[in-house]
Amino acid sequence: MKKIIFGILVLFCSAALVAQEKNKKIAFEVDGVCEMCKIRIEKAALGVPGVKYALWDIPSHQLSLIVDERKTNPMKIKSALVAVGHDTKELKASQEAYDSVHPCCKYRDGDLEDSEHH
Repeated sequence: MKKIIFGILVLFCSAALVAQEKNKKIAFEVDGVCEMCKIRIEKAALGVPGVKYALWDIPSHQLSLIVDERKTNPMKIKSALVAVGHDTKELKASQEAYDSVHPCCKYRDGDLEDSEHH
C-alpha cells in the first residue's frame, strides 16, 4: 500500500514539474499612455526574477512577456507593475504609487491630458 501511495505521489510531483515551462509566453493588459510609461513598465517587469523578455505596446496596452514559470508568475509581475504606478485588471496601483508617475503618464479617468504625450 505504501508503494502505491508513494508511486502516485511521485507521478503527481513529476507532472507538476513538467507543467512549469522555462520559456512561457504570457501577455496581459497594463494601463499607461506614453513612451515614459513603456520604459517604466518594461523595467519593472524585467526587474522580477524569472522575467526574460518584456515588451509593452502603447496602442494596445498589452505587455508581452517570456518568463521562467519556475521562478515567477503573473501576479508577482503585476505586483511589481502596480508598485511603479501602473494598473492591471487584477491589481490597482496605490494612490501614492500612481501619484509618483510623471503628469503626462496619468491614465486614470479624469487624469488624461489633451496634450501630446512623449
